Amino acid sequence: MSVSALLRSVRDTLERRFPLAWIGGEISNFRPASSGHWYFTLKDELAQVDCVMFRSRAAALDWEPAEGMRVEARALVTLYEPRGRFQLNVEHMRRAGLGPLYERFLKLKAQLDKEGLFDPAAKREIPAFPKCIGVVTSRQAAALRDVLTTLQRRNPSIPVIVYPVPVQGEGAAAKIAATLAIASSRAECDVLLLVRGGGSIEDLWQFNEEVVARAIRASAIPVVVGVGHETDVTIADFAADRRAPTPTAAAEMVSPAREELLMRVAELAQRASREALRRIEYAMQTVDALSRRLVHPRERLRTSRQLLEQLAARLSSAAARKLDNFAAQLAALKAGLVSLNPSAVLERGYSLTRNAAGEVVVDAGRVAEGDRLTTTLAKGWIESEVRRKGR
Repeated sequence: MSVSALLRSVRDTLERRFPLAWIGGEISNFRPASSGHWYFTLKDELAQVDCVMFRSRAAALDWEPAEGMRVEARALVTLYEPRGRFQLNVEHMRRAGLGPLYERFLKLKAQLDKEGLFDPAAKREIPAFPKCIGVVTSRQAAALRDVLTTLQRRNPSIPVIVYPVPVQGEGAAAKIAATLAIASSRAECDVLLLVRGGGSIEDLWQFNEEVVARAIRASAIPVVVGVGHETDVTIADFAADRRAPTPTAAAEMVSPAREELLMRVAELAQRASREALRRIEYAMQTVDALSRRLVHPRERLRTSRQLLEQLAARLSSAAARKLDNFAAQLAALKAGLVSLNPSAVLERGYSLTRNAAGEVVVDAGRVAEGDRLTTTLAKGWIESEVRRKGR
């Protein structure tokens, strides 16, 4: 086994074995690179581990880490193969001291999950072709501009209704829940977007409140939640019928792209046209096949007449042959009878002699002198008397 294959196997095993997890520690040896990636060590009193946070993730933070800062990092356990080095790939990071909030988050999540509030079977389908889209967010939120721009770009024919509500600050959670209830009761839209841009855990905490989660599930209209960045996860995300990683992604999720729909319609029309043409061609081939089998009644009568004439000719020929055979057989029988006819023998000069009893005389010893005999000739007969006899 090669070194690279071994390390690749170890890396895959680590990434499968350990899911994304929150790891707390102190930043040490913090080294921001010109590429925008951050390299540092996360340590506590007993151990330390190398970490990397790539530019796309680092840019999402609204604060910059510093040496000695205590943080909590959401990271993937992995192995850097070229060096064979164990490390953490940091997806998101927050300043330490937010532990109590996170504990509240976990406790409420477990409670609502146990109640079945997050049951996948209870989630509603998002309409593929909504007739109207509702957006629940603040009028001043950058997320609203992103959502409206995306909806306008993808399908400007879909009406959009904005339900304005504060999404940050004291009492915002109750107002969000009330606005969701109003939008649901009005039943003006086919789907609702609950959106807000990124921020700290405190900024997003209103979406971790129980009242918002219950309002989402109580809504008669499917709700898509797009709060913060991809790495931000709130209770509202679990309660939603569909979770989007960002507000823009939420808008894309519910709005079928007009260009894609037009292309799809054109494709379907082309397929329907091809199918119709194919069916017409098949029908034409069927008609041709049937026309070859279709015969005019006059032609059918002519064919039948020819068949009858052929049959009559065959019968006549067969009858003639039979008569000839009978005649030949009769001639043969006649010839046989002629050859057996005594008259034919007499014609050749022979005669037939009988005694008075009518018996044919074939032995002279059977007659006596004075017996009267009758001799039959080919023409006529002679009666005679035996004068003498000999052998």
